[in-house]
Amino acid sequence: MNLKNTEKKEHSIIELTIEVGQEEFKEAVSAAYKKNRGSVTLPGFRKGKAPRALIEKMYGESFFWEDAVNESYPAAYEAALEASEIDAVGKAEMEIVEITAEGYTFKANVPVKPEVSLSDYKGIEAVKGAFAVADVEIDEEIERMRKRNARIENVEREAKTGDTAVIDFKGFVDGVAFDGGKAEKYSLEIGSGSFIPGFEEQIVGRKTGDEIDVNIDFPAEYHAEELAGKPAVFKVKIHEVKESVLPELDDEFAKDVSEFDTIAELKASIEKNLTESRENTVKSAFENSVMEQLSAKVEADIPNAMIEAQLDTIVENMAYRMSSQGLPFDQYLQMTGSTLEQMREIYRPQAETQVKIGLALDKIVELEGLVMSEDDVEKEYTRLSEQYNMPIEQVRIAVNEKEMSIDLLRGKASDLVVEAAVEIAEKIEEPAPEKPKKVPAKKPAAKKAADKADKPAADKAEKAEKPAAKKTTKKAAEKPNQE
Repeated sequence: MNLKNTEKKEHSIIELTIEVGQEEFKEAVSAAYKKNRGSVTLPGFRKGKAPRALIEKMYGESFFWEDAVNESYPAAYEAALEASEIDAVGKAEMEIVEITAEGYTFKANVPVKPEVSLSDYKGIEAVKGAFAVADVEIDEEIERMRKRNARIENVEREAKTGDTAVIDFKGFVDGVAFDGGKAEKYSLEIGSGSFIPGFEEQIVGRKTGDEIDVNIDFPAEYHAEELAGKPAVFKVKIHEVKESVLPELDDEFAKDVSEFDTIAELKASIEKNLTESRENTVKSAFENSVMEQLSAKVEADIPNAMIEAQLDTIVENMAYRMSSQGLPFDQYLQMTGSTLEQMREIYRPQAETQVKIGLALDKIVELEGLVMSEDDVEKEYTRLSEQYNMPIEQVRIAVNEKEMSIDLLRGKASDLVVEAAVEIAEKIEEPAPEKPKKVPAKKPAAKKAADKADKPAADKAEKAEKPAAKKTTKKAAEKPNQE
């Protein structure tokens, strides 16, 4: 490999001109022949046994060149990056300039980290929301716990909303049964909204042993196109009707469902957990707002490859989450009527913001002189080892120290910016008291009727005054610059 030229281009691209010499190319052509000869047939030779010279004589000297280039250019490109000390931040665009039997030359347009200009990253103002945990929320959580621990009993009465009906059903459209429209001994919670609209309501009022026709219309936007918007009939047999019997709300219930001895202690624990959750939500929202504003302060010529790489990460993470929930990503796209390209466009603004935040934090690391100590690295390896229950040596192999250090330094920079941010608390004042209404002197009935006829009702209606919402600010202590 010979790095012939390095040239800076716009949009944070560096163009490398790379030459692969005769010896390297000959080895690559030989490797391409060995790899592909099994697919080449010549008269008089068994498949895969034709000599290279005869293949090139019949099909041309350049027959294996394309495969030879594909085999050899990645190593040449990596060697050129190392020689030029360039740190690529995305996929390079390759272009063959010249190719002969003596070798080939290609250009690589390499996206690199842009120069970043950043100012005023301390003192960013962001709303810090207020929160409170209401008694009704604690009661609602208690009710959910009661429902999760309810006892299910068969009942000999008509089904009502909230009951569970054990049913057989079979669906027909135009008198023909359709795929996916049949089940036996299915437990349906009436009122759950898990079935097609109109189905569950027709089970209400029925009892064990009933056999009924349930008539419904599939929604126009139903995911199965062959059923969308069509009327259907379900033949339904009700085997059982069951009701949930909630446990008594007493200290025994608290003992059964928790480590607490009394309802009061259980409620206190729920209140504490809700409070901590709200605090974390408010804190996260504040930090996200600060980071989003920080991204807007970045001035840089960002290469598109950085955005595309971040989009790759977003989509891969989404596909992983879907898969872990039992839903393949391709199936999710089909269900939502989306394509991968549309999904990438939806998340492009998010990817751009994330890239800008990363660039901003890296710049702050540089400006503030933030560094990672060996102790910081060891603590992080230990934390990961405990989190994933893995021997620390396995963690060292799995987690690249350089990449981990970059993340940790960005974390330090993020903490610095958030701690120096200004919290703005919104406070809506109590509505102003209504003005007292004037009580008119009593009039004779005839006079009242005349007034009513003469004066429109809209003129007599009293207009309510709208209270103005005001904001108050609360400043966070600004952290001094780190030298």
